[in-house]
Amino acid sequence: KTGRGWYLYEAGSRSGKPDPEVEAIVAEERAKAGVTPRRFTVDEMQRRYVAAMVNEGAKVVEEGIALRPLDVDVTLVHGYGFPRWRGGPMWFADTVGLKKVYDRICQLEKQFGSDLWAPAALLKQLAESGKTFAQWDETR
Repeated sequence: KTGRGWYLYEAGSRSGKPDPEVEAIVAEERAKAGVTPRRFTVDEMQRRYVAAMVNEGAKVVEEGIALRPLDVDVTLVHGYGFPRWRGGPMWFADTVGLKKVYDRICQLEKQFGSDLWAPAALLKQLAESGKTFAQWDETR
């Protein structure tokens, strides 16, 4: 509405150019936080994104917001555009291995020291017992 944001758009143009004022603010805040910018591979971004979705999905199940992991998958596939062919983040985590996903989340928590990356108790329990979300759902 204001015509300002991450990108600047010239009148009538649909392609934006980075706003130098925003880039300066980002650089200043990055320096304050001691963050060094770096490039991420597509694979790295996907693994981090899926790990965050799986962790949050496990928290949603723990809190009773969703009854089971399948509910999280259905919502993310049909409501948020998670790739249908991957079956949803919870099913995908089962196929990759919950221990692997859990270890990745622990690594991110250690790296960033943030509550954002604190592993969900359900994920920890399943990863440490060698079970999957599907097996957990069957035993309920």
